[in-house]
Amino acid sequence: MKTLYTGMDIHFSIDNISVHAPNIVFECFTRTIPSHSHGNGCYEIHFIPHGYGRLTAAGQQYDISPNTLFITGPHIEHAQAPEATNPMQEYCIYLKIRGTLQNQKKSALINAFTSVPFWIGPDTQGIFPLMKQLFDELEHRYTGYQTQIGLLLSQLIIYTVRNYEQNRITHVSFSRNNMTDSNSIIIEEYFLYHYQSLSLEHLAHKLNLSTRQTQRLLMELYGKTFQQKKAEARMSAAAMLLSDKTRSITSIAQDLGYCSIEHFSSAFRKFYRVSPREYRKHL
Repeated sequence: MKTLYTGMDIHFSIDNISVHAPNIVFECFTRTIPSHSHGNGCYEIHFIPHGYGRLTAAGQQYDISPNTLFITGPHIEHAQAPEATNPMQEYCIYLKIRGTLQNQKKSALINAFTSVPFWIGPDTQGIFPLMKQLFDELEHRYTGYQTQIGLLLSQLIIYTVRNYEQNRITHVSFSRNNMTDSNSIIIEEYFLYHYQSLSLEHLAHKLNLSTRQTQRLLMELYGKTFQQKKAEARMSAAAMLLSDKTRSITSIAQDLGYCSIEHFSSAFRKFYRVSPREYRKHL
């Protein structure tokens, strides 16, 4: 699975410094990416929403897990290898930064971004929903999408720098709208990363709400109950895991938190209208 936007001539400016985004990619890795690097002024922002793998960069090896962010700047050799049973999915934004040295010195943001040729760590700024919004704009090309894409990419650079500087999101002084956005991020990350052990009580605790308030919030944001969101999360993960035909259906059921293969098969058939084995045959 790969979504590639290239040749769209996406340009935007930060502090009068021109930034070009020639390639914007979302990919589920099924193969190893061999070692490579990029030239002067070129930076890649990589974000892993889910899945696992290994990164080799600047001569060091790093484990990749959900919510990992890493940046590879000019001449940084890097290679990636997915985990066979749960391969990583990745958003990759390729940026080329142009501008005079004099202008760059005047831009604290660009200077902070380009001063770190390589960085890796967990995202603390909420990059995942930003990436989803970016790809939604690219897919549908709503009115004003060119301007919106530039704004989103500028925000991505800001979030990246704040990750460098370890400026964690505060949940204390949000306005009502921002609190809604924050809760949405918590909910989406919870269903993405904790599908094996989803619990309404646990989610309510993370949101600092009662279970009734949490149910009401889910209906307000998604028009779905907790059980519906839980089924969607587990079945989405199940479909991905079934694509790896080296995995037994029993082991997949266990990884998803089902007490038996019968329970898993029944839930899968109810959701997809076919059994896990029938689904796998058509992959």
